[in-house]
Amino acid sequence: MHETFHRHLGKILTGAALAAAGTAAAVAVTLPGTAGAQETGGAAGGTRGALSAGQDRNAAPPGVVEGAPSEGKQGTGGDPLTEDETRRVARIAAGGQLSATGQDVDGGRGAQRLSVDLAEPEADEADDPDAPRRADVTFYDYRNDTLVTRTVNLRTGKVEHTGTQHGVQPPPSRAENTEAARILIAAPLGAGLKADYKDATGKALTSPDQLELSGGIYRAAPGAQPAVLDACGAHRCVRLFSKVRNGPWIDTRDLVIDLSTGKTAALDRG
Repeated sequence: MHETFHRHLGKILTGAALAAAGTAAAVAVTLPGTAGAQETGGAAGGTRGALSAGQDRNAAPPGVVEGAPSEGKQGTGGDPLTEDETRRVARIAAGGQLSATGQDVDGGRGAQRLSVDLAEPEADEADDPDAPRRADVTFYDYRNDTLVTRTVNLRTGKVEHTGTQHGVQPPPSRAENTEAARILIAAPLGAGLKADYKDATGKALTSPDQLELSGGIYRAAPGAQPAVLDACGAHRCVRLFSKVRNGPWIDTRDLVIDLSTGKTAALDRG
């Protein structure tokens, strides 16, 4: 990795270049984008229309209800969610059983929030100008590797649907990229990253805050990677795209962090 760094130091790789360099038959990667870089960002497929037929809609706990706020900016119709609406539905969706039993990316209580998106209207409400606005809030529960989507009615403050899926891996959130970098920095495989950072800056790399990070999901193909990564896809595994803040890229694309287990492994580029 140390030698690779010198080929990439100071060279800004475009998203297309990263995609081309990172493509292999055994590896499926969702390249970084603006959605994956934000806590509430969202190419997570959060709309109810995108939920698969295999989802368990009967998994919902009793509806969580919160009265309409006395103040705060509210959107209408198909307008994007306002900041007030986003904060409110995220709080509602995170409550109840999900808060009590879920686990986030660093082992804390409550599932990891991935995205908040305006939901599609019900089929019989498509032409109704007074149809209620709803939001889909997606979480990843690291306790049991489950993607959870909760649909909140903005008018009533009630969770109307809860869907669960396994083996579905939306792009990582900013918090997940940060945790992946923290794991990598602490792991033996992070030695090359730290050495390259030292070469570029003259300083020691001790924290993810020293890097600009984005990430892509890694999915395993049978026999095509180290055995420690065979569960990637069922587990939440990330390949990082790392950059010195206000500086060059450091090539970490051959390293995979399994956020479900906290383990790291290197892919064979051969």
